[in-house]
Amino acid sequence: MTRILLAEDDEIMRITVQDRLERQGWSVEAAVNGQEALKKIQNSNFHIVVSDIRMPLLGGVELLAAVKEITPSPDVIMMTAYGSVDDAIGCLKKGATDYILKPFDMDDLVIRINRILANQSIKARCVSLEDCCRQMHSPLLGKSSRMRQVFDLIKQVGPTLATVLISGESGTGKELAAEAIHQASTRADKPYVRINCAAIPEGLIESELFGHERGAFTGAHKRKTGRFEMADSGTLLLDEIGELPLGLQAKLLRVLQEKECERVGGTRTIKLDVRMLCSTARNLEEEVKEGRFRQDLLYRLQVIPLTMPPLRERDEDISLLAYHFLKEFSINKGSPLTLAPQTMACLLNYSFPGNVRELRNIIERVSVLAPGPTILPEDLPAELQKKLTFTDGEIPVPLGEALAETEKHCVLNALNATEGNRTQAAALLGISRKNLWQKMKLYSIEI
Repeated sequence: MTRILLAEDDEIMRITVQDRLERQGWSVEAAVNGQEALKKIQNSNFHIVVSDIRMPLLGGVELLAAVKEITPSPDVIMMTAYGSVDDAIGCLKKGATDYILKPFDMDDLVIRINRILANQSIKARCVSLEDCCRQMHSPLLGKSSRMRQVFDLIKQVGPTLATVLISGESGTGKELAAEAIHQASTRADKPYVRINCAAIPEGLIESELFGHERGAFTGAHKRKTGRFEMADSGTLLLDEIGELPLGLQAKLLRVLQEKECERVGGTRTIKLDVRMLCSTARNLEEEVKEGRFRQDLLYRLQVIPLTMPPLRERDEDISLLAYHFLKEFSINKGSPLTLAPQTMACLLNYSFPGNVRELRNIIERVSVLAPGPTILPEDLPAELQKKLTFTDGEIPVPLGEALAETEKHCVLNALNATEGNRTQAAALLGISRKNLWQKMKLYSIEI
């Protein structure tokens, strides 16, 4: 619900404006002076502040400056009497969104507020679109029976508000599935916000999710809006939810159950209307058994489970995906590229432990390095060529290279078997976690 703070020292004017705005369905809190208004801003969250320029204790200009120092989020409308236009223009220069001259028509004020709320909605969507553009992916593609099942489930659950837990190996397209669910929902024109729980340090992720108040911790100079608030009325994707610390899992469970949250360092409860999607490469049931994930949270997240199949279980999609990526990189290169039949045979004969992401990277690599417009088997990485060139008595590659490829596959298999858990993968391989990290860096393995 839209929350408005009205700061006006004239009692009749204050009651009249508050009554008119509340009839629009907005929640309005009133303050009789600038100091009271400032306290409310410090303790609560408002979409818009409507303030008179001249008030006792703390004038509208000083209140505007204080608001902008605390938080940039609320827009401020200044009310001014005739003869104070210069003051109003000065307020616009200092950050006010609009001003209105007294006496004014109440409908005029309502129109201005509606215009500001529409602009706030557009800004929220722009943030969401910028995030999507920074992480732009190919569309979710597939013609195999496994992928048809995925498409059918997305079509079924998309229009609902059910929480969906998307699981699958790294590189299978979990984020694409989440985006497809959002686009199939009734909230497709609302914000779509994503956050990778594995990419943010443990000490900062709570602030990223729920926001923080000014002074909540060292460096918190201003109030920060969290991802949950940014996604209000839209969809929020928590990517790699299995990486979320146990302490935050309890707080997330409360948010999902109560549909409300509090900023770090804050005391006010913020109501939320967010459709939740989650994804993970880990086996959360195993994580629950190991005590690293809350069972009650898993039950709450797994309302609708969706599993993305690995590429080795959907061989019929390899050619479709390969040609799709080839077309994309042909456009980037500025010249048409084709795959020789033998090259496609190499791709079809490979297991793709890195799934669709690995296939895309291979096509990108050969599109850059291939000397001609037709990509030949010798243009492919060595591990794909070996699939067709191995015969009894032959040594297709030097021993050192063969050993290196074998080691790389062992590392990939261990990471896949442990759902990307590096500590467990290192234990399976009988090496230290640091040694595993070095090998992942050496072979450019990203999990």
